[in-house]
Amino acid sequence: MPVAHLTDIVVSRLKTPGTYFDETTPAFGIRVGKNRKTWIVMRGVERQRVRIGHYPAMSLADARKEAKKLLTEEPTKHSKMTFAAACDEYKEAIKSKKPRTQRDYNRILDKYLLPKLGKKKLSEIEYEDVSAIAAKLKVSEKSHCLAVARTFLRWCVQPPRRYIPHSPLEGVKVGQGRGRKRILKPDELKKVWDAAGAVGYPYGTVVQLLILNGQRKGETANLRWPWINEKDRLITLPEWVTKNGRAHTFPYGDMTAAILDAIPRRNSTDLLFPSAVSDERPISGWSKYKKNLGDGVEGWTLHDLRRTFATMLAEMKVPPHVVEKLLNHTMGSIGNKADSIVSAVAEVYNLARYLPEMRDAVEKSWEPYLQNLTRAA
Repeated sequence: MPVAHLTDIVVSRLKTPGTYFDETTPAFGIRVGKNRKTWIVMRGVERQRVRIGHYPAMSLADARKEAKKLLTEEPTKHSKMTFAAACDEYKEAIKSKKPRTQRDYNRILDKYLLPKLGKKKLSEIEYEDVSAIAAKLKVSEKSHCLAVARTFLRWCVQPPRRYIPHSPLEGVKVGQGRGRKRILKPDELKKVWDAAGAVGYPYGTVVQLLILNGQRKGETANLRWPWINEKDRLITLPEWVTKNGRAHTFPYGDMTAAILDAIPRRNSTDLLFPSAVSDERPISGWSKYKKNLGDGVEGWTLHDLRRTFATMLAEMKVPPHVVEKLLNHTMGSIGNKADSIVSAVAEVYNLARYLPEMRDAVEKSWEPYLQNLTRAA
């Protein structure tokens, strides 16, 4: 491998991919990849390669100092820790987090990262290994994958674990991608409604509830009977199931009431939509279901139903703050000063203030529109 007298100027000019070792500090060098430069040091008899950091986030002086420190230390007992072994520990560690967060992290780890990286030692994993996995995913899923991988590897660095001295994703910025703007046209919305009705319970029922109420699919799939006040026609989602961690109460109308009345009630669970494999878990497998819906509408996602709900209510002249309350968006200053919501206490008081307006939006604007749309020939 090439040996060079590494200086700041030399390092900045290195372009050809490869590993370049420093002639003044043996076993210390820099690996030039396609997208970045990584400081490394070779340790022990087995010549274990350890990443120190990335250039230019870490300077040559700091990298050389860290290399000398590592070369004088004994390799840690964790030097052979695999991605899978660390992942098992991480899954236990995040059990204190919200169930939704656990599901999201476990899904990314199990679906994308473990199949490719599970058998590799943590010390051998490079930025390119993770980015190659993420590169094959759609924009939003790519961001989720990188975010979970970055959080997990950062956890591996933190004491008392110290499984690796530095994360290969150190300094990586996770982009959110461009937001979708897809809104279903009235005829498209009717096609989706009719197709969901033909499919029926449970998946088709959830889709119709998404159209009616504008909530998120995970929150709707998680619905439980105790959360539904059938007398006052209110649904309350607890904070542990919502995306923003805030309890959310919203009204529903006749069409939703009719759908709820048709859903079977089971003694074994209070879930409205339990999965086929366990009464303790809600249904999942949305991508597979979506492909088989057969609605004849191109290029839409389930989340687009939420955007369509919000947009059409706005076109019906429903005030923005009422739409935001129905969506359970966190609100800052909305509208004029009289409508400004500036604290958690105000959120509580404004629930009572806006509930009649939310009910009017659902019962007098949205459901009548849907009734006419779905009855149309």
